[in-house]
Amino acid sequence: MTTNFQFRTAPRIICEAGSASALAQYLQDLGISKPLFVTDPGLMQIGLAPPLIEAVRTSGMDVVVFDQVREDPPESVVQEAVMLGSGCDGVVGLGGGSSMDVAKVVAALMGSTQPLQEMYGVEQVTGARLPLVLVPTTAGTGSEVTPVAILTTGETTKAGISSGVLLPDIALLDVDLTLGLPPKITAMTGIDAMVHAIEAYTSKHKKNPMCDMLARESLRMMAVALPKVLANGQDKEARQAMLLGAHLAGQAFANSPVAAVHALAYPVGGHFHIPHGLSNSLVLPAVLRFNRPMAEALYAELAECFIPGVQGDQASRCDQFIAVLEQLIADSGLPATLADANIPEDFLPTLAKDAMLQQRLLINNPRDVDYDDALAIYQEAYSGVTR
Repeated sequence: MTTNFQFRTAPRIICEAGSASALAQYLQDLGISKPLFVTDPGLMQIGLAPPLIEAVRTSGMDVVVFDQVREDPPESVVQEAVMLGSGCDGVVGLGGGSSMDVAKVVAALMGSTQPLQEMYGVEQVTGARLPLVLVPTTAGTGSEVTPVAILTTGETTKAGISSGVLLPDIALLDVDLTLGLPPKITAMTGIDAMVHAIEAYTSKHKKNPMCDMLARESLRMMAVALPKVLANGQDKEARQAMLLGAHLAGQAFANSPVAAVHALAYPVGGHFHIPHGLSNSLVLPAVLRFNRPMAEALYAELAECFIPGVQGDQASRCDQFIAVLEQLIADSGLPATLADANIPEDFLPTLAKDAMLQQRLLINNPRDVDYDDALAIYQEAYSGVTR
């Protein structure tokens, strides 16, 4: 861990139940008169997005709506949104990580003349962006405070844009927008957020005291809240804890980046269109056991977040940490293995090969990962049998 570090986040964070009702005022604060809303068909169909959009329209703004974002958004979705939003002077990303990621890139493309292909990589965005407000409706990705957007660039491949330009002007956290999340999505996004915190805490590069503090606090909040919201989706206090916990985890991994769990999850999602949070949970236990020789002390420290007053030596506390996460996945009702998720065993070598392309993430892992390691991790994640 270093005490020499930089920390970036959104300049204005609003965390208040019902705060989305004042969205029009927040847009006016940024000088926006013609916002482009970027969202998905599901939020339109269940009636979550339309009232917010209509309230902004009623305030006198000329609103344009792009509601065709889908999971693992391809570049074509971004380009369609840019074309539809021609003439808009601000962007609102409303939804889960996919909608917010698309909104970030759209704001960057509409604010400059730089082509999309030149933006991929780290700090490659050279132009400005339009004013941007991000409003999460899930408690998972933390995308509202990360400088990263992930797009599908080919049939099964993904690529990331990482730039401080993508951080929004305002991140708006309104727990009321998360109350209708189904249990399965709640579980997947919640475990995704926990992975963000865990990997930020153990990142080989850029680990720092501020991110450690955020990661620990986010895990403490979510460890208590996730079982509660799975039992009662209308538990507003627990939903608030999940939303803020995911947000804090987002701030942590935005500045102390994620590693092998994400690197191995991306090929699973890319090839089999499995939601990102589920992809993470499927490989999480196997990656934790693989990392143990280099990360046991850190995992032992994090055990306290899940088991207050945890007892035992370092090895025992590490065991308890991994065990409690496995139990949390099981209690969430999610598939426990790659086999349970209907991923064929003979495809594991392809997944391992593709995981090796994620060097941007693998370099942050506390233990080096080569092809054979990745294959062994996938094999354990497939069978559920520790090697």
